[in-house]
Amino acid sequence: MARTDHVRTRRLRAWMLEGLSDMGRTPQGPHAPPEPVHQGQRWWRVMCLTGVDYFSTLGYQPGIAALAAGLLSPVATIVLVIVTLAGALPVYRRVAEESPHGEGSIAMLERLLTFWQGKLFVLTLLGFAATDFLITITLSAADASTHLVENPHLTDALHDKRMLITLVLVALLGAVFLKGFLEAIGIAVVLVGIYLSLNVVVVVVGLWHVATAAHVVTDWSSALTTEHGNVLAMVGVALLVFPKLALGLSGFETGVAVMPHVRGDAGDPEEKPTGRIRGTKKLLTTAAVIMSVFLITTSFITTLLIPEKEFDPGGQANGRALAYLAHEYLGSAFGTVYDVATIAILWFAGASAMAGLLNLMPRYLPRYGMAPHWARAVRPMVIVFILVAFLVTWIFDASVDAQGGAYATGVLVLISSAAIAVTIAARKAGQRHWTIAFAVISAVFLYTTVTNVVERPDGVKIGACFIAGIILVSLLSRLARAFELRVTSVHLDAMAQRFVRDIASRRIRFVANEPDNRDVAEYREKIEQIRADNDVPLQEDFVFVEVTVLDPSEFEATLTVRGEVLHGRYRVLTVESSSVPNAIAALLLHVRDATGHTPHIYFEWTEGNPFTNFLRFFLFGQGEVAPVTREVLREAEPDRSRRPRVHVG
Repeated sequence: MARTDHVRTRRLRAWMLEGLSDMGRTPQGPHAPPEPVHQGQRWWRVMCLTGVDYFSTLGYQPGIAALAAGLLSPVATIVLVIVTLAGALPVYRRVAEESPHGEGSIAMLERLLTFWQGKLFVLTLLGFAATDFLITITLSAADASTHLVENPHLTDALHDKRMLITLVLVALLGAVFLKGFLEAIGIAVVLVGIYLSLNVVVVVVGLWHVATAAHVVTDWSSALTTEHGNVLAMVGVALLVFPKLALGLSGFETGVAVMPHVRGDAGDPEEKPTGRIRGTKKLLTTAAVIMSVFLITTSFITTLLIPEKEFDPGGQANGRALAYLAHEYLGSAFGTVYDVATIAILWFAGASAMAGLLNLMPRYLPRYGMAPHWARAVRPMVIVFILVAFLVTWIFDASVDAQGGAYATGVLVLISSAAIAVTIAARKAGQRHWTIAFAVISAVFLYTTVTNVVERPDGVKIGACFIAGIILVSLLSRLARAFELRVTSVHLDAMAQRFVRDIASRRIRFVANEPDNRDVAEYREKIEQIRADNDVPLQEDFVFVEVTVLDPSEFEATLTVRGEVLHGRYRVLTVESSSVPNAIAALLLHVRDATGHTPHIYFEWTEGNPFTNFLRFFLFGQGEVAPVTREVLREAEPDRSRRPRVHVG
C-alpha cells in the first residue's frame, strides 16, 4: 500500500512539474523529443485568446461610457478609439518588434537599468502586470456572475449566490489551463466567434431602430447641444472623461504577452522571429479595428435607445447595456442566448490574462532567484494564481465596481511604460519622427494614468499591495535560495584546463584570493600566510582563484574560467560571476568531476560582523566567503566523502 501511494505521489509530482508541452516550451529531460511539440497557432486563433479579454469588455464598456459621459458617450468613445488606433496600436506594434518573446515593455525597460535598482524596477512593473492580469480574471468572473444573477429567469434562485458563482467560474478557468493550453485556444475561438456574431445582430437591429425612429437622433443632438453648447466644449469634456473609459484599452498588453504562441515562419531565428512578429502585428491591428467599430456603434445605440436612468446602479442596463437591448428589441429567447454568450466570454476573459501571467512571471522571478524552481512549470503556477484570485474575489466580495479602479490602473501603467519604452527605443535607433510621435503618445497615457490615479486612488493602493507582496515573496525566496550552486555550466579555457591537469597529478590545492594590486608581493605574502595558518609543506604548490563580481543582483550564470601566469610563476584562475562563494563552489565541483580527485581550497577568515558580512554576500555577492562556500558545497554535495575540502586560517 505504501509503495502504491509512493508511485502515485511520484506520478502526481511528475505531472505537476511537467508543465504543458503545448505552451510553446521545449520539453526537458532525457526522453524529450528533439523538437518542440507545439510550434504555435495561427495569429487569428491567438487573437481570439487575447480577444476574450478585449472583446468581452463590450459587456460593460457601453454602460461605463454612459455613466461617465452621459449623452456625450459616443463622442468620448470616438476619443477612445482615436487613442486606440493612433496611440496604443503603434506602440504595441513596436513592442512586438522589440520584444518578440512576449516579455513586453518590461523586458525593454529592464535593459536600461542594471543591478538591484533594475530588479526592483522590474518587480514593480510585474506588480502592476499582476494587478492587471489577476484583476482581469476576478473582475471578469464577477461580471459574468452578475449577468447570470441578474438574468430575469434566474434572479430569484441566484440573487445571493454571486460570491459562490464567481469562485466556481475562477476554479473552472484554472481547470482548463491544468488540462492544456490548446484546449484554452479552442474554447476562445468558439466563444469569440459566437459572441461577436451576436453583437453584430444587436448592433444592426439597434442601428435599424435608430434609423427608423428619426426623432431619436434629433432629440439626442438637441439635448447634447443644450447641455454642452458647441463642438469644442463637447470635445473638451470628452477628453476630461476619457480616463474613465480606459478599460477599453485592456487587450493590448495581453496581445503581446501571448505572442510566443503565434506561429512563425519555418526557419525563423529565435532572436528575431519575423513570422511571429508579422503575425502579432496582424493580431493587434485586427483586434483594434474590430473593437473600435464595436465601441463606436454600441456606445451610439445604447446612448440613444436606453433611458438614462437605466444606466444608474440598480437600473436594468447597469453593467449590461447590450444585454438590455437584446432583451428589449430581440425578445426573451435571443436575450437569454446573448446573456449565456456574454457570461461565457466574461468567464473566459481570464484565459488571456492567465496566459499572460504564465508567460511573464516565470521569465523573470526564477531567473532572479526570486521564485522556487517549480515556478518554471505551468501547472503549479496555475494553482498559485487561482488561489490568489480566490483571495482577491473574497476581499472585494466579487464586486465589479470595487475592482474597476485597480484594473484601470494596471492597464494604464503598463501602456504608459510601453509608450516610454518604445520612445527610448526609437531615440536609440535615431528615428527622430517616431521618437516625437511616441513621446506625444507617452504624454497622453501618462496624463490618463495620473488622472485615473487621482480620481480612483484605490487602484494604486491595490497595485501597491501586489507590488509589496511580489517584492516580499521574491526577497524571501532569494534568501532561501542563497546557498544554491546558481551556476548553470562551467567552461575552462585552454590555459585553465592545463593548470587543472597539471595540479591533478598531485594534491589539488587552490587559494582564494581577493585581487588587489596583483603584484609579486601580494601573491608571495598570500602563500606564506596560507602555509603558516594551515601547516602546508613547502613542496606543495597552489593555484590561485580570483572571482570578480559583475552584477550581484543576477542569480544564475554561466561560469567562464580563464588561466593566466603572473610574474612568471603564479598560476591564477580568474572568474567573473555574480557571487564569489557560489562561483568558487561550482569551480571546485567541476574540477572534482573532471579529474576524479577531491580539491582543497584555502581561505582567510573575513574580518567584521558575521551578520553584516552575510548581508554583503546577499546583496553584493561577497562578504563571508569561506563559510558560505562550505554551505553551498554542503547543499550541492550531500556525500561528505566526495565533497571538496574547505580550509580556513
